Amino acid sequence: MKITYNTKNINMINEVARLALLDTAEAIKTDLVQSQTVPKDKGDLEGDMFIDDKRIIKGIATIQNPAIYSRKVYFDPEITIHQGENANAKQYWFEDYITGGKKNLPFKYYQQMLKRRMK
Repeated sequence: MKITYNTKNINMINEVARLALLDTAEAIKTDLVQSQTVPKDKGDLEGDMFIDDKRIIKGIATIQNPAIYSRKVYFDPEITIHQGENANAKQYWFEDYITGGKKNLPFKYYQQMLKRRMK
């Protein structure tokens, strides 16, 4: 018995999956901005966010913020979050996507993006 793989199709499917992952990360970033959970005061934590695709070959895309103070705002419990410009601002703005009500949203978005890319 001889098995041959169609590597051209396998590579095409892998590339489509990577592009769908990038689309998903962008959709999550957009949802995060639209939900107004990122604190805003003097800086612009929302506007500085970007999608890091350096490890996309391994199936990893991350939403990052280069601002030094973003880590402090997110992890320091002594920081007081004011809901000035963003009505729903909170300290742990990614928590909804990890354990909250939006935890299935990345999977839903990925399915949609994959279907859209496969056509």
